[in-house]
Amino acid sequence: MLRAGGSPVKLVFLGTRGEIESRTERHEHHSALLFLHAGRRVMVDCGLDWLGKVAELAPDAVAVTHAHPDHAGGLRSGAPCPVYATDVALRAMRRYPIDAVAIRSRVPVELAGLRFEAFAVEHSLRAPAVGYRVSDGMTTVFYVPDVVMIREQSEALYGLQLYVGDGASLRRSIIRRRDGALIGHASIRAQLGWCATEGVPRAIFTHCGSQLVRGDAEALVAEVAAMGVERGLRADIAYDGLRLDLD
Repeated sequence: MLRAGGSPVKLVFLGTRGEIESRTERHEHHSALLFLHAGRRVMVDCGLDWLGKVAELAPDAVAVTHAHPDHAGGLRSGAPCPVYATDVALRAMRRYPIDAVAIRSRVPVELAGLRFEAFAVEHSLRAPAVGYRVSDGMTTVFYVPDVVMIREQSEALYGLQLYVGDGASLRRSIIRRRDGALIGHASIRAQLGWCATEGVPRAIFTHCGSQLVRGDAEALVAEVAAMGVERGLRADIAYDGLRLDLD
C-alpha cells in the first residue's frame, strides 16, 4: 500500500472522461484524481464538470496539469484551498477567484505530506501541460492525463510503482505537428511501451476518449490488460469512483 509518514494513501478517480461529448455511468465526469492521506485531500485537475462542486470535495490543495477547460474549468467560481499550477497555466486562469501558487518544472513542492514534482510534457501549444510525479519517499505515482511525449521520460518514470496516463486512444496516437511541436495524445499502446522501457510495473488509464467511453467496457479492459501482459506489466482502465491502494 502507498504510505506517507506511516499513513496509507488512497487514490480516488473522481472522473475519467476526456474532453468529449459522450459520457456513461463509468465515465461521467471530467478527469480528476484525488490523493487521500492522513485525513487530508489533494485534488489533481478540476474540469468544468466540477464547477460549483469543488467545496463539496473539500480538498486541502488543488494541482492543475494545464489550463484546458476539462482540467481547470471547474475552478472558474473559485476553490476552498490553494491552487498550484505553472505560471503559464495560472496566467490562463488569471480571472479565476483562486489563491494561486506558482510551481516550476522539476522543483518539488509538498502538498498534504506528499512530494509533487512537475515534469513538462508535449500536449498543447495554447495550454502547455505538465505531469506530476507524486511520492511519499517510498512509493511513487506519475499522473499525466494528457500527453504526446514526456520530455524527460527516464527521470519522470524512474522507480515508479504506478503510471496513470492518457486514455484518449487505444492503439493509434492522435498527433499533429505545429511550429515544430507535437500536439495531441499518445495512444495507450505507446504509453505502455514507455512503461516497459522504464520498468514500470503497473499502468492505469484515465481521461478516456470516445473509443473507451462508447465501447464495450469488459472487452476494452481485457484488451488493455493483454497489451500490458505483452509488455510485462499490469494495465487497466480507470472508471469514475475507482478507489485504489497500491500493494
